[in-house]
Amino acid sequence: MKNVLILGGGFAGLEAAIFLRKYGFDVTLVSDRSYMYIYPISIWIPTKEIKFEDACLDLEELSKIHGFKFIQDKVTKLDVKNKKVICEKETFDNFEYLIIALGASKMKHKGNENFLSICGKPEESIEIQKRIDELIAKGSGKIAFGFGGNPKDSSNVRGGPAFEVLFNIHNLLKKKGIRDKFELKFFAPMPKPGARMGQKALDAMDKWFKTLNIKSYKGKKIKEFVKDGIILEDDSKIESDFTMFIPAGNGHEIFKDSGLPLNEAGLIKINEYCEVIHDFDETSSEKYKIFAIGDSAAIDGPDWRAKQGHLAEVMAKAAAFNIMAIEKNLEKRKEYVSHVNILCLMDSGNGAAFVYRDNKKAKMIPLPIAGHWMKKGWGWYYKNSKLNKIPRVPGL
Repeated sequence: MKNVLILGGGFAGLEAAIFLRKYGFDVTLVSDRSYMYIYPISIWIPTKEIKFEDACLDLEELSKIHGFKFIQDKVTKLDVKNKKVICEKETFDNFEYLIIALGASKMKHKGNENFLSICGKPEESIEIQKRIDELIAKGSGKIAFGFGGNPKDSSNVRGGPAFEVLFNIHNLLKKKGIRDKFELKFFAPMPKPGARMGQKALDAMDKWFKTLNIKSYKGKKIKEFVKDGIILEDDSKIESDFTMFIPAGNGHEIFKDSGLPLNEAGLIKINEYCEVIHDFDETSSEKYKIFAIGDSAAIDGPDWRAKQGHLAEVMAKAAAFNIMAIEKNLEKRKEYVSHVNILCLMDSGNGAAFVYRDNKKAKMIPLPIAGHWMKKGWGWYYKNSKLNKIPRVPGL
């Protein structure tokens, strides 16, 4: 069978590798990390409910289980016209299909060094834990949690994890009997942060903030992050001893001079089958197909569309199927657009809320106590199903 090169070992890249192997392709996966990081459960690292390694799956072990080749290396340049993927250690050009699943870069803010992000480099989750520990040892403090937006592409916003870390730390402080010694604050530059979940969810969130005594700052652009807080556009200041902030995503930096077709935010343009929309086939040294999946791609859909792990896996499976269909000269193709929805369990440490939205409905259902364990159960299922220790549930 033909060779497929996958760049990236996250939700999208790993899923593509697994399904391409099921179709019998020779697959090489390149990632700069030795592990696949499970971001949705990393929210419990700052509160010590899980250890860092609990959120990691060893890619070498996964490669042996599923039969793909894993190479730990960092992509430094893409030259799509000449079919070259240049990494720190070697260059790849022996493939018939390329799948780009490198994720996204983060928008830059003045004073980036003055905050940590639960959706940044995995190691930042440990640093967040240390900062929280320091404030707990001190016995009091002001902690601010927020997320940003990208006006050029609204899909690359990560709001849910900011809410989850905020609620989990509230719950931790409450368990320790010191919640009243801390000021917890939430901030976001948009007037209605979380609006993509629907109006009912937005109203419920506002009510939740008031009940938990969390002060909210909305609708003012961020001017700068400083050591002791956040400066807003009107020069007002949110005082903070520690700030956890999730910048919005934009196109990966190596896409800029790659020859890939990009949207205004620098994300790769694709069609509904996850194929890269390009015009270089006729002039390239050798024709080949490129697919982009997960956070690397510019996805279609309504304004409330969001990039989540389950959509990344849908795109990965669609790309794998379509590569198989191309090779077998089948007319059938699989698309991802009809699967664009919001689906998550927003954890609070002592419960969760089930959030769902599609073109027809939007709902948020509180799940006290049980919701927390349901999300824990998902984490256990995800790890063990990927390791082939338990059967995989169709559609999950």
